[in-house]
Amino acid sequence: MNIAIVGTGYVGLVSGTCFSEMGINVTCVDVNKEKIEKLQQGIIPIYEPGLDELVLKNVKAGRLHFTTDLAAVLNDMEVVFSAVGTPPDEDGSADLKYVLEVARTIGKNMNKYLVVVTKSTVPVGTAKKVKAAINEELSKRNVTVEFDIASNPEFLKEGAAINDFMSPDRVVVGVESEKAKTIMARLYKPFLLRGDRIIFTDIPSAEMIKYAANSMLATRISFMNEIANLCDLVGADVNMVRKGIGSDTRIGRKFLYAGCGYGGSCFPKDVKALIKTAEQNGYEMDLLKSVEKVNEQQKSILFKKLLKHYNGNIKGKTIAIWGLSFKPETDDMREAPALVLIDKLLNAGCTVRVYDPIAMDECRRRIGDSVIYCKDMYEAANGADAIMLVTEWKEFRLPSWNVLDKIMTDKVVLDGRNIYDRNELDENNFSYYKIG
Repeated sequence: MNIAIVGTGYVGLVSGTCFSEMGINVTCVDVNKEKIEKLQQGIIPIYEPGLDELVLKNVKAGRLHFTTDLAAVLNDMEVVFSAVGTPPDEDGSADLKYVLEVARTIGKNMNKYLVVVTKSTVPVGTAKKVKAAINEELSKRNVTVEFDIASNPEFLKEGAAINDFMSPDRVVVGVESEKAKTIMARLYKPFLLRGDRIIFTDIPSAEMIKYAANSMLATRISFMNEIANLCDLVGADVNMVRKGIGSDTRIGRKFLYAGCGYGGSCFPKDVKALIKTAEQNGYEMDLLKSVEKVNEQQKSILFKKLLKHYNGNIKGKTIAIWGLSFKPETDDMREAPALVLIDKLLNAGCTVRVYDPIAMDECRRRIGDSVIYCKDMYEAANGADAIMLVTEWKEFRLPSWNVLDKIMTDKVVLDGRNIYDRNELDENNFSYYKIG
């Protein structure tokens, strides 16, 4: 089976590599010549555990290919996935220009039946626009070529994307014909041998499922952060509250962890896009607007706790930040809480020392040399008045408090992910602040 995946970003590269691992012949396409040349040389543009080895393995096996020329390979394919970016527009809506460019390229060059699948996260109604763009180009050529449109949203967690793709808890595919359904079922059969985890829907429902899922998860996070902030005021422990409500099977335990806000490429963008889709259809998503507002406020919670500890006088203080990426096992800093904290600390006159196992280069690309980059967590804490734990990387879980006692100027720990034991810090005479 021959397929093409257009776009070699996070979704496209992971998807293409995993399909090839199952014996499918995959061609990944991107207009970025430099990126394709690097991929052909075995240089991977993103960080995802295990991806490098899997790409090299399947390139060597002759199942994974890279090109900048979609037109040249198009008519060898049975399925073409569009996995190009859909960045938020200025008004919060998803920008579909790259998705529609792919559609027009397909319409200009296709000569046989194809299933054209949208893998990018796109608003409801995008498939109709893709279909119209392809038909418009076919009409210009004065030809008739049969094709089907499908929607196949991704549910990959950064840091665990390969496992998510290879062993999915569900695969959602929106189709409008039995022919397309048969082809997509065949494509995913190696991943779902039982077949009970593939959900076929109409296309608008598939487009909506992705946004609804991410918005629900974002809602749970913001809800728990609201509860945590109230716990701070009334003297309750949010970790105990989380255990108590999470044991209710109607609620469950996942995504009930309080913290210093969510970030990344999906939740912030998708919540904004769903709010905008509702507005375009005359409906106000008041709940999701509140979710977004709570999250933006939560990104400043550690800064507010620091100000309170020092009675508002933090000018000249040195602050160590442990963790820069929006979550562990990725270098992604899109909408990362660390960026908000760094900005506020610098504006308040603090010196900021940072360390992250993976995201240092990405941080330097984003904010330059406005902070001090350190080789490890202890160098970051050396001479610091306070540590802010922002990303719960494993190596931060059991620091040596004895070492920190000797190298820090003051002994303040602000735990943005509630991973430390208050009793342990109290025993070592640290001032400890967590979320809730």
